[in-house]
Amino acid sequence: MEKKDLKPAGIFRYFEEICQVPRPSKKEGKIIAYLKNFGESHQLETKVDETGNILIRKPAYPGMENRKTIVLQAHMDMVCEKNNDVKHDFLTDPIETYIDGEWLKAKGTTLGADNGIGIATALAILADDTIEHGPLECLFTIDEETGLTGAFALKEGFMNGDILLNLDSEDEGELFIGCAGGIDTVAEFTYRETDIPDGYFCCKLQIKSLKGGHSGSDIHLGLGNANKLLARFLHQAFRKYDMYLCEINGGNLRNAIAREAYAVIAIPEADKHALRTDLNIFAAEVEAEYAVTEPGLQFILESENMPPHAIDHDTALSLVQSLRIAPHGVVAMSQDIPGLVETSTNLASVKMKPGQIIRVETSQRSSIASAKADIADVVQTAFEMGGAHVSHSEGYPGWKPNPHSEILEIATASYKRLFGTEAKVKAIHAGLECGLFLDKYPGLDMISFGPTLQGVHSPDERMLIPSVDKFWRHLLDILKHVPEKK
Repeated sequence: MEKKDLKPAGIFRYFEEICQVPRPSKKEGKIIAYLKNFGESHQLETKVDETGNILIRKPAYPGMENRKTIVLQAHMDMVCEKNNDVKHDFLTDPIETYIDGEWLKAKGTTLGADNGIGIATALAILADDTIEHGPLECLFTIDEETGLTGAFALKEGFMNGDILLNLDSEDEGELFIGCAGGIDTVAEFTYRETDIPDGYFCCKLQIKSLKGGHSGSDIHLGLGNANKLLARFLHQAFRKYDMYLCEINGGNLRNAIAREAYAVIAIPEADKHALRTDLNIFAAEVEAEYAVTEPGLQFILESENMPPHAIDHDTALSLVQSLRIAPHGVVAMSQDIPGLVETSTNLASVKMKPGQIIRVETSQRSSIASAKADIADVVQTAFEMGGAHVSHSEGYPGWKPNPHSEILEIATASYKRLFGTEAKVKAIHAGLECGLFLDKYPGLDMISFGPTLQGVHSPDERMLIPSVDKFWRHLLDILKHVPEKK
């Protein structure tokens, strides 16, 4: 299969164009310009708000002017993750896509189908005057992945729709009617630099080749977290050796499960062979624990040049102990919806910052506001016990399911009519912008759906090509059957 043969042609054409436009979170200037130019070149009303959100309006297909106004919504930014051996600058370089069987993938980076495929779908509809639909608005928001900035800043009156179709879900044939709310918890340790005695051996311990994944939709899969595994071994080594921690780094984004982490440590020269033996035993145990979910897991120990200083012992030990006890993963399952994660937390990243600061970023999610606050407090307590300064983000609300939604009934009937099977109606543990939209537009009727994506927020991200056509046919049929305004 060649890329030029992919169907629907309009969606894949625009998706390939979008892949040429750099669009990291908080740096969406180029995609904003691309979308603004698209709207204006198609002679469509195009608005950009102060934050960078874009709204493009298209009049109704002739004869459908009295239908309810539909908003198609997608976010502009993408998670920028790459394998360490890949040279790629997300600020300047295009995403290189290729076909592998029935999947569309990227070469060593995230694909950006989250949520580039949503953008491409909306553009394909805006560009095609043969598609039947009522009054249409396409809303493209900024910075969904790292702060929901666009959704937070959206002002009342910017859009006028009655129904919102969020195009940011990842399982074709599933209709989402609710999502978790979230909050970020950040801990900062301040350390002193200390000298390393003579007669010490320095080495770098790396944990790599974990799958990573989305901290919402993948948190229940039993995947390894590189930060947790690194802390587990370092804690063991601290107990056994007179060890100095010189450098530590793990994970990247708050909404991605950490795939890689490393530490630079120094131990007495006489203990270096024992440390190697300990790591071999530890690696064998952990590889057995994760044999099913993380078959590619690697532990690497290499000698390293001795750095000029290390982190003072008390802070290093407190940091490792806090990382060791800080929770990660599923905290509670929903009592209302079988199989749905209710509450979780992600130990996302550990970074050394200027000013002798070590910053630990975590994120918590829950469909219950009190449970979200509770797990954030648990994480805060774990790091405060280690002497860190802890702060929380503003957080974002969940989206309470409405099983009696009119657009849900239309979408489920459409799916059954087209494909002869029932669509699955679900809530999602990942965060969506829908809860924030409801704050500003409480009368909106909403669902979220999309084609099948796997491995999002990691370089393994891939999109199932046949699912795009089914998603497209379903969307067009929904647009055709939107009810009249009362």
